[in-house]
Amino acid sequence: VGAKKKKQRERKTQTDLSLYLQNLLAEKVEQLMEWSSRRSIFRMNGDKFRKFIKAPPRNYSMIVMFTALQPQRQCSVCRQANEEYQILANSWRYSSAFCNKLFFSMVDYDEGTDVFQQLNMNSAPTFMHFPPKGRPKRADTFDLQRIGFAAEQLAKWIADRTDVHIRVFRPPNYSGTIALALLVSLVGGLLYLRRNNLEFIYNKTGWAMVSLCIVFAMTSGQMWNHIRGPPYAHKNPHNGQVVKPWKSLH
Repeated sequence: VGAKKKKQRERKTQTDLSLYLQNLLAEKVEQLMEWSSRRSIFRMNGDKFRKFIKAPPRNYSMIVMFTALQPQRQCSVCRQANEEYQILANSWRYSSAFCNKLFFSMVDYDEGTDVFQQLNMNSAPTFMHFPPKGRPKRADTFDLQRIGFAAEQLAKWIADRTDVHIRVFRPPNYSGTIALALLVSLVGGLLYLRRNNLEFIYNKTGWAMVSLCIVFAMTSGQMWNHIRGPPYAHKNPHNGQVVKPWKSLH
């Protein structure tokens, strides 16, 4: 009889624990969904990071960008990465496939120094995936040094880690159209003002200078970067040394 009562108590304890974990998980997911309804990327401090990302139970994946956006950090790469990350998060938040299985968050160094210390992280930006179960593996850290941080590359990495496919929607950029329109207007205005004397169009020296400027622009390093899109860091295959432009946080 005593053994039977003991088993019943153990079964009741397990049931109560299971109900507690289910309620706790439901509360966490509800809170995350509420944050997501207001902002595609929600900021995490140390307490929120430990509660919603590190502590079980979890049935969702969390993408975290560790960054340093404060002006005194002078991390221009962090700001560029943040723009791409925002595009990606907005593409997921406003897509028809949006659900409670994937969330996007951010930990700023000045708001979560303890998190950086806990993860032994001393540089930014860094992207990590925290799976629903278990600890992050090596592949759960995005290889920013080799791939860069374009939203499309991040979406491909997320699809590999979570099986969630995000179609990236970029906001329209009218700067090129406006610049072309201004150039055409400028040239048209100049031709109109000089309509009675268009001999400068046949000036060989002028066209030679224009041609040289185009040649120099096309052979410059900036044009090569624009076409090839090289990564922001390079790893030496011989000694393993990584050269990267962003600064250490210490």
